[in-house]
Amino acid sequence: MLEPIAFGASLAFAAAVQPGPLQAYLFSRVVSLGWRRTLPASFSPLLSDGPIALLALLVLGRLSPTTQSVLRGAGGLLLLYLAYGAFRQWRRPVADPLARKGKVPGTLLEAALVNLVNPNPYLGWTLILGPAVIAAWRESPERGVAVVAAFYTVMVTMLAVLIVAFGSARVLGARFQRALLLLSVLILAGLGAYQLAVFVRYFSTA
Repeated sequence: MLEPIAFGASLAFAAAVQPGPLQAYLFSRVVSLGWRRTLPASFSPLLSDGPIALLALLVLGRLSPTTQSVLRGAGGLLLLYLAYGAFRQWRRPVADPLARKGKVPGTLLEAALVNLVNPNPYLGWTLILGPAVIAAWRESPERGVAVVAAFYTVMVTMLAVLIVAFGSARVLGARFQRALLLLSVLILAGLGAYQLAVFVRYFSTA
């Protein structure tokens, strides 16, 4: 049971700390409303990802094991690409999030809508999380549930931590962001290598 939990938790951590539309939205909302009023937005993935996850699992569940393994290999390549992008981002100076001005009247629903039009959840569920959940579910339903539960527990927790960190940027600042980004590089690269290893193992034993 530890393997699916570790996979879901690691993927969620890397996804949460990667710069993207949702993170930018949370930056802006903290600036205009403060971290306490922004904190409920950390639950937004629970609202936005439901339809995406359902659609991905319905489609993936109808695919053959070979096709699902190919998708896991593609997901491994995507993770390595994201790791490279995060590494390039880490090498550049991190902009001060509190330098962004402008009022953003955020709500939990608005944050969910921001995430709904973000391409990352679609790619994640189609190429990475979805195939992993299907594979774990075939071993036992508990393992499939563990992947999803670990992913969203860590995702919500990390978004909440980031919201508080954004509100404390004068203390944490760019150094904190760079440390998280470097850690996400290592996690993404490790997960990518794991996905590719699963892909190679499937075809070497087929």
